[in-house]
Amino acid sequence: MLLGRNFIGAWLRAGLVLFAAGSGSNRCTAAEPPARLTPLEYHDPDAVVDLGVGLWAWPLPMDWDGDGDWDLVVACPDVPMRGIYLFENRSGAVASPVFERPVRIGDSASTNMKVSFVDGRPRVLKGNVEFTGFLGRSFDQARTVEIYPRDKIHRSKGNQRFNVWSYVDWEGDGDQDLIVGCDDWGYYGWDDGYDAQGRWRRGPLHGVVYLIENIGSTDRPSYAPPQQLEAGGEVVNVYGNPMPNLADFDGDGDLDLVCGEFLDGFTWFENIGNRSQPEFAAGRRLVRDGRPLHMHVQMITPTAIDWDRDGNVDLVCGDEDGRVAWLRNTGVVLQGMPQFDPPAYFQQRAGWLKFGALVTPVGVDWDGDGDEDLVCGNTAGNIGVFENLGPSSDGSSFPRWAPPVLVKAGGNPLRLMAGQNGSIQGPAEAKWGYTTLSVADWDHDGLHDLVVNSIWGRVVWFRNVGSRERPEFSAEQAVEVLWQGPAPKPPWVWWDPQPHELVTQWRTTPVVVDWDGDGLNDLVMLDHEGYLALFQRVRQGDRLWLLPGRRIFRGKAYDSRHRQQPSADDGLLRLNTGIRGSSGRRKLCVVDWDGDGLRDLMVNSTNCAWLRNTGGGPAVAFEDRGDVDGRRLAGHTTSPTTVDWDGDGWRDLVLGAEDGRLYYLPNPHAGR
Repeated sequence: MLLGRNFIGAWLRAGLVLFAAGSGSNRCTAAEPPARLTPLEYHDPDAVVDLGVGLWAWPLPMDWDGDGDWDLVVACPDVPMRGIYLFENRSGAVASPVFERPVRIGDSASTNMKVSFVDGRPRVLKGNVEFTGFLGRSFDQARTVEIYPRDKIHRSKGNQRFNVWSYVDWEGDGDQDLIVGCDDWGYYGWDDGYDAQGRWRRGPLHGVVYLIENIGSTDRPSYAPPQQLEAGGEVVNVYGNPMPNLADFDGDGDLDLVCGEFLDGFTWFENIGNRSQPEFAAGRRLVRDGRPLHMHVQMITPTAIDWDRDGNVDLVCGDEDGRVAWLRNTGVVLQGMPQFDPPAYFQQRAGWLKFGALVTPVGVDWDGDGDEDLVCGNTAGNIGVFENLGPSSDGSSFPRWAPPVLVKAGGNPLRLMAGQNGSIQGPAEAKWGYTTLSVADWDHDGLHDLVVNSIWGRVVWFRNVGSRERPEFSAEQAVEVLWQGPAPKPPWVWWDPQPHELVTQWRTTPVVVDWDGDGLNDLVMLDHEGYLALFQRVRQGDRLWLLPGRRIFRGKAYDSRHRQQPSADDGLLRLNTGIRGSSGRRKLCVVDWDGDGLRDLMVNSTNCAWLRNTGGGPAVAFEDRGDVDGRRLAGHTTSPTTVDWDGDGWRDLVLGAEDGRLYYLPNPHAGR
């Protein structure tokens, strides 16, 4: 039965699903501010932005509502947006629709969800389990059927994170076989894998593909033992999660194979056999105009579908930052390879503000127009600006926002990435950058500069060579410290800093603040051993320098997720006792949160923890007053900043969350 739009609209109005903007919480649309952390809204009914869920998109393209066009159902496995979401297509059967805002149609989201089409109908598998009866309904109301007696068929040497199943008529005999993509992390290890020259000495990720042939019928399946697919005389093996797709991509009548990976690219295996006896050539990277096709971030999730219904099988692919893109198959085949357009990210009607994943905001008047904007980093290593467009016209007490614009440095979009050897955790993290930043006048010329830390742990700055109203930035420069001897570094960092470089723990905020009140901007951040330190600024001649960090802050010791570590308590505030990949990861800002005239710390936690400044002598003491809210917004981390949009003199909280959204909390001490 086809479900018309009137039925769907009535179903949604009945309240059987929840808008994603608050996962059931109030949205920021009322005249009064919310009393708890709530996602910020664009407050612009005409704004269009990149379609996206929280961290990690698993797209399930299908005609969910039966109206004849493609909708996007997207699974998001991570907190706080964990769930399955419908992006309804009301634009009709067009190639580039503008989708509606997401609606939650299931809570049981997971990795390893994939859609395949049998006789034109979508079939959704999660491992060896199939969902049935989900069209036009909540996935939580769907039935689940075990289609194969065991879920894991690959004997992994170590950890296996991905296990993706789909239906395919392998040999064209009319019944449905099973294709399974598995990864294997057992050869990769994790930390401490580099030698002194930055070469990875452990193994790569592996991603293999199995065929489970149906030797029965579609109605009464009976399966042969799983067999690994081969290509070019060797086992198909890509770099991590293969997410295999079998379809006639080159239009010659047989099924070819396209695989994804844990990073950002696609591998093409041409079928050099025929429809009834597939045989694959060795894998080659999908390219266009001689350049490899790649997604913006990594952990990609491609699915084969003829999206524009032109007879050529395209790819719809999710990204780690929650966005979903269309790679159009042009129908052209060059040197035996189909030519796909580069990813075009789908668009949706704007709802809540989102900038990638693990967003790291800073509230500041970026463009000198008198109101506070939001400047943000993210996992991809970019920095973007949400411009505050002034009061909303919908009766809200919150600003109206422009979609994010990427900051450029040296004429190109600013992006810091790990590359092959910049991540502590190895080359599988090559496309991540984890930018976290301060916006401040670092060189004291009257203009806002950027001071940035990243996945590298190297603190750099970008000089504003534009104006107060139109910032422009030169290429990165090192933040310089007057070290007495070699520059220190965490012992697990394989490379050595330059003589005056500041190399500290990765992914932790460099907070620029004039802590000592001498008119020069200092730096407060974690040092190379995880202690919070004051790097005091001094002027020598015509140059500004930082002095080596001093541990003047007292408090508890914590791990990266703000869990107290009493065994490591030496009276100094140590915001992370972890080592290697568990080091760093602390986001913080300085603010007088309770209005007592002393500067407190807001730091990442399950949401955000308030460390209250209790005063003291030369060493400043902080008391942990716990989280500001009961919501869990972090699987990995959050990132706090403060704003005063209502102009009452009290700084309110804006918290960047795991899902890339920005959550607002009014200061509970205001007016007391």
